[in-house]
Amino acid sequence: MYYPYFRGKQFDLITIRECAPLMAKVGFTPIVEPVKENLNGLKRAIDAVNLAGGNLILIVNPVNGQHSEDPAALTALMQDELNEHQNIAPGILLSEGMTVEAIMALCNSYRERQITLIHSGFTDRTLADHLERGGMAIRHVFVGDNRLYRKHFKGDERILVLNGFEKRANRQHPEYEEFSDLHVTFEEVGMDGFGDFLIVGADYSDGGGPAYSVAIHLTCIDPSKDDAMFIHHFKSIRYETPTDPAGKFAEALDNLAAEVNSEGTNILRTNAVLEFLSLRDSGHFPGLGYAKKLSMNHHIETLAAYFLAKK
Repeated sequence: MYYPYFRGKQFDLITIRECAPLMAKVGFTPIVEPVKENLNGLKRAIDAVNLAGGNLILIVNPVNGQHSEDPAALTALMQDELNEHQNIAPGILLSEGMTVEAIMALCNSYRERQITLIHSGFTDRTLADHLERGGMAIRHVFVGDNRLYRKHFKGDERILVLNGFEKRANRQHPEYEEFSDLHVTFEEVGMDGFGDFLIVGADYSDGGGPAYSVAIHLTCIDPSKDDAMFIHHFKSIRYETPTDPAGKFAEALDNLAAEVNSEGTNILRTNAVLEFLSLRDSGHFPGLGYAKKLSMNHHIETLAAYFLAKK
């Protein structure tokens, strides 16, 4: 159903760990593109998914981060340590410039498992014919809305991942904007599931610059808009210099609390939101990475609540 796409940074993996029981309960399957050389955090996230009885797609040939040049450590992890874990599916990232021959070679190395192909920039339609002749169990994840390309894979399980988060300088975010309606419409467009890049966005960067403005991003579902998902950007008042991130975080929290405590708000009081409110009450600044992790947790909790209410 829902396939959130993570880039495998520290707080991405912590989100997976903390939300693993909930994602397993609802049937969400995280996709992880490992970007850090050290795999300990990834292994802890996988352990949490296994303990919860959930599923995860692990990309074995990332194009971003420290395994992009040599994915041998990921190959060894999948084929050795995770060989018996059928709930951890190998994901093969199909990027621009790959050849059909290289893709088929990777598929053949995992042919005894459920393979997930993540189509992200690759557009050679002849791949569909090669896969049909190969007779392997394939799930397709399409990053971006290339309908002419993805129609060639009709009949297989198909997931559509779209980016709902536009990257800007924090002070340039509007207070409120539409995020996605794919959780409502994925079946309408012939898909078996959907995904997004949470509140991080599709563009990868190894680190962030100085935060002139601090923003907290919270998604919500609006029943008056056919259950479309929107995103609030709660921003600090000050943005002239990169100083005092703790004070600016407190300003953003004040804006968040005003909306969450307002009558008729669509923001759910998830565990993540309650922690934001607790941080405001205590005056504690946990760091911007931790705040982003809470926003990711809230996004997953919000979608989980939506689908649980539909059952």
